[in-house]
Amino acid sequence: MNIKEAKEEILHTIQIYTRKDAHGQYLMPSVRQRPVLLIGPPGIGKTAIMEQIARECGIGLTAYTITHHTRQSAVGLPVIVKRNYQGHEYSITEYTMSEIIASVYETIEKTGCKEGLLFIDEINCVSETLVPTMLQFLQNKTFGTHPVPEGWIIVAAGNPIEYNKSAREFDIVTLDRVKRIDVEPDLAVWKEYAWAKGIHPAILSYLSLHNDRFYHVENTASGVHFVTARGWEDLSSILYGYEDLGFSPDASLILQYLQEPEAARDFAGYYALYAKYRQDYQIPQLLSGRLSEEEFQNRCNLVQQASTDEKISVAGLLLDGWNSFFQKFQKEDQFTTTLHETLKQIRTALLRGETLDEIISQRKQALKVRVENHLISSEEYDQADQITEILENCLIETRRERAASTDAVLDILRDALSDAVDSRKTAAARTSLALEHGYRFASEAFEDGPELLFLTSDLGHNSKAVQFISTFGCEPYFHYSEQLMFQEKRKSLLREIKKHS
Repeated sequence: MNIKEAKEEILHTIQIYTRKDAHGQYLMPSVRQRPVLLIGPPGIGKTAIMEQIARECGIGLTAYTITHHTRQSAVGLPVIVKRNYQGHEYSITEYTMSEIIASVYETIEKTGCKEGLLFIDEINCVSETLVPTMLQFLQNKTFGTHPVPEGWIIVAAGNPIEYNKSAREFDIVTLDRVKRIDVEPDLAVWKEYAWAKGIHPAILSYLSLHNDRFYHVENTASGVHFVTARGWEDLSSILYGYEDLGFSPDASLILQYLQEPEAARDFAGYYALYAKYRQDYQIPQLLSGRLSEEEFQNRCNLVQQASTDEKISVAGLLLDGWNSFFQKFQKEDQFTTTLHETLKQIRTALLRGETLDEIISQRKQALKVRVENHLISSEEYDQADQITEILENCLIETRRERAASTDAVLDILRDALSDAVDSRKTAAARTSLALEHGYRFASEAFEDGPELLFLTSDLGHNSKAVQFISTFGCEPYFHYSEQLMFQEKRKSLLREIKKHS
């Protein structure tokens, strides 16, 4: 299965494992809660989905790369203790709590989450001295003599032996006690993630042209050559940094991330062309309606005379341009929704007799705790900080107008919400107009060529785009989606006919 399906499977597993009866006892006994074992190539996103799952479920997360640990840190240190057996005192060896189990308890203390994920990465790549410990961990859910706390679910990850020389196969006894999930690279699924994360559009366009270059591992006479999803994502970050500072990325830089010489050289050449296309076509201005009709038609003519690769690149530029509008709208939409929910909570608190000043102080303290315990993303922090600023301005307004009554305070808060709603409407209108301009350009420039279907297909991989279009509509998208579905059905039918002929 792909990484998205694996994530869904783990989410379902968490829901099942954490179900409780009327007395607060777990319905599934711990002995039947098999650890999840993810087996997949390196850099595919196994660690990333753990962070997503913990955040979405509101549970704790303790993550360890086990190859960084010694037997002592995993098991604990031996200590001599006295025990009395049948009237005789004996000296025996016990072990201190392992660093890993101690970290779980620290996470519980810091976050207040009594349930969580203990994620152990590279579990089948440990040294010989740790192999028995890892087997014991998977079979008995203990490190040394200390068990994983109740309510904490074990997820381990490893690499297939063909990707890692130090990787080991598990024996049947161990495999019969785990819930094994095999994960394979999937470009279409990764694109959904890439659009959400803002991966550099040159990378997305390139992979649309060269999907065989997405994930590749090969043993050669000169060593291992590989390209991974992690490599593409890290390359995206460095490309943005180079562009911000005015540096020129070259093949030697790209080779540091795409460790396959041919792929690195090919992408370096493509990136240079992509940068030129970005200058030539001025897609942001086109989508915003800032080009004259003559300039608009000139760019249509330019595309009509272009090669297939250039046309796909232009489609990629359109997708990237649209994505910036979708991101801005989503930010406005989320902010408006959060502000509305916040004001509902504040209304309840005000009716309880709390003051706006007290409410703001409580929010600041809660935000501080979340930041200190790394329970909030930078986007969530910015949003919370912005709402706090609005509330503080409202507080100043109430004092200036001497608005003592709850209704007077609520009226001032409603005005703040009204401003956010208006801002959301403006963002939605701009995004709809960008879709209209973009599809008009695409239909004239591509002349109903396959690039239009490619454009629509990739737009459908963008969750922000799908969410916006499902709410506000986009006739060209629906039109070309129908064509795309028809073609896919036709291809599927032809494959079936060929199979049985």
